Amino acid sequence: MIYYGIVSAAVVMFSFMFLFTQRYEKESGNSIRATLIFSIFANIAGLIVLLIINKLQFQFTPFSALTALVQAIVLVSYYFCSIKSFNKINLSLYSVICMLGGMVLPFIAGIVFWNEELSIGKAICFAAIAISLFLTIKKDSAGSGWIYYIGVFFLNGLYGVISTFYSKGEYPKADTAGYSAQLALFTTVICSVLLLFTKGKNKKPTKKAVFYSSGYGLLSNIGNFLSLVGLSKLPATAQFPFVTGGTMIVSTIICFFTPNKPSKREIIAVALSFAGLIALVLL
Repeated sequence: MIYYGIVSAAVVMFSFMFLFTQRYEKESGNSIRATLIFSIFANIAGLIVLLIINKLQFQFTPFSALTALVQAIVLVSYYFCSIKSFNKINLSLYSVICMLGGMVLPFIAGIVFWNEELSIGKAICFAAIAISLFLTIKKDSAGSGWIYYIGVFFLNGLYGVISTFYSKGEYPKADTAGYSAQLALFTTVICSVLLLFTKGKNKKPTKKAVFYSSGYGLLSNIGNFLSLVGLSKLPATAQFPFVTGGTMIVSTIICFFTPNKPSKREIIAVALSFAGLIALVLL
C-alpha cells in the first residue's frame, strides 16, 4: 500500500499542474514559441530539483541516456500535437484523448510485454474510468485534425510505456532520480534547439511566466519521478488506471474552489472513477 501512497502524491501534483498551465497561457499565449519557452523553464526547474533529490549526482549509463533521449523526443512531439489539437477541439475532448492514451497503451503493454495479470479489479477499474472519461466530453467537441488527436493519444500513451520499459528493464541504469534528471536535461536541450529555428518575436518572458512554467515543471518532474518509483513495484495495469482516475477525482475537487465549477456529468464521472479505484485496490 505504501507505493499506492507514493503514486497518490504524484496524482495530486498532476492535478494541480493545469492551474499553472492556464495562468501561463493567459500571460504568454499558447503559440509554438511560447510553448517551447514554457517547456524550457519547466524542465530547468525540474532538473534542479531532481539533482537536489539525487544529492547533486548526475548518474549516467548508455541505457539510461538512450531511453531518456527517446522519451524526451516523444514528450516534445506530444507538446506539438497538443498545440495543434487545441486549435481544433475543446479542452474536454482533448483531456479525454490524452488521458485515455496515457491509460490504455501502458495497460495493454503491461499485459502483452510484461505478462501482468488481468484481475477482475483491474478490468472493472479500466472500464469504469474509460466510461467516466467519455462522460466528461462536451457537446461542442466536434472538429477536424484527427491526425493530431491520434498523435496526442499515442504519444502520451507511449510516454507511459517507455517509463514502464525503463522501470522494468534489467540493464545497467541510473536510479529513478538520475534518469528523471536526464529526461529533463534532454527535453530542455531539444526545446532550446527548436526555439532557435522557430519564427517569432524574441519577447522576453515575464517574471510571472517564468514562475508559472517553473511551478509546472516542479510538479510535473517530481510527479513523474514518484510515478517511476511506483512502477518499480506496481504493475502498469494497476498504476496507470490509478493515476488517470485519481487525477480526474482530484482535479474535479480542485474545480469546486475555482470559478469553473464541475457539472453534474463530471461529478457522476468522478463517482464512477472512484468506484473503479476501489475495485482496483480491493479486488
